Amino acid sequence: MKTSDYDYPLPDEKIAYRPLDERQNSKLMLLTREDRGIEHRRFYELPELLRRGDLLIFNNTKVIPARLYGKKKSGSRIEILLLEKLDERIWKCLARGPKNNMELEFEGGPTANLINAGEGQWQIKFSENIEDYLDRIGNMPLPPYIKREPDESDKATYQTVYAQKEGAVAAPTAGLHFTPGLIEEIEQRGIETGYVTLHVGVGTFMPVKTENISAHIMHSEYIEVPERTCGVINKAKEEGRRVIAVGTTVVRTLESSVDGAGKVMPASGTTELFITPGFEFKAVDAVITNFHLPRSTLLMLVSAFAGREFILSAYRQAIEKDYRFLSYGDAMFIC
Repeated sequence: MKTSDYDYPLPDEKIAYRPLDERQNSKLMLLTREDRGIEHRRFYELPELLRRGDLLIFNNTKVIPARLYGKKKSGSRIEILLLEKLDERIWKCLARGPKNNMELEFEGGPTANLINAGEGQWQIKFSENIEDYLDRIGNMPLPPYIKREPDESDKATYQTVYAQKEGAVAAPTAGLHFTPGLIEEIEQRGIETGYVTLHVGVGTFMPVKTENISAHIMHSEYIEVPERTCGVINKAKEEGRRVIAVGTTVVRTLESSVDGAGKVMPASGTTELFITPGFEFKAVDAVITNFHLPRSTLLMLVSAFAGREFILSAYRQAIEKDYRFLSYGDAMFIC
């Protein structure tokens, strides 16, 4: 399989740079795999598209305000993106123009040193624990294709309403369309809900650079599948009820946690699962997802689930009908 098979023209004006005023008002494209049907709806109509007994699984990761701006000794500004907390003061990070042992100051906060960890990896060691500082001064790590500075409003809009476990540096964007009222309506209709965790990493935005897909090295992300969630999923599967993943992160988490007998098992660790066409889905029956970047692992995942030609045809329709793409954009429900 070639990466170029998953390319498509995405005009800049189709990328959503800001969210809608009301999350649930986004467009929702309904894709039916059995008959290759496509309908155009609104996300607030989702409850009527679900069936009593369906099980929705959400990713409850919480995005940390991981983008910081420090000052070098020269007085010039440097941008730091925190990736992973290693201990109370040390984080993995990305930096623009880093140098080993570079000293930095942060306004109203700690000092720090950049550390070359080898193999292109960088760490930053702060003079103190910075979690309280992050909440006050940190900016949300908007994806690189959103070409604007993050502002205070992004701390609410680039976060799901059910976010609980801190650790992500990108939002599980399919969940951004849900409101507390919409979730309540779904549950009142007899639809079950459950939660897993996948801390979305910056690798989710990385394009596949190898022409041969099999040569791509998938990024690693932390996952957690609680025992209770396994129980409700396995019961739903036994009873022939649909397990619906809210987002590709949930798909990867659940499919990484299936044993040889097809049961979803408790998990706590990392996954490097790369889902491409030909993959056999054992846990997930339907997917709610956004529209993804060309040549991305996420586009390959949804193509594996619904078929490449069907997905690319749906993307062409989405562009023609003025859907909004990527993190702050519209959604599709593939069933």
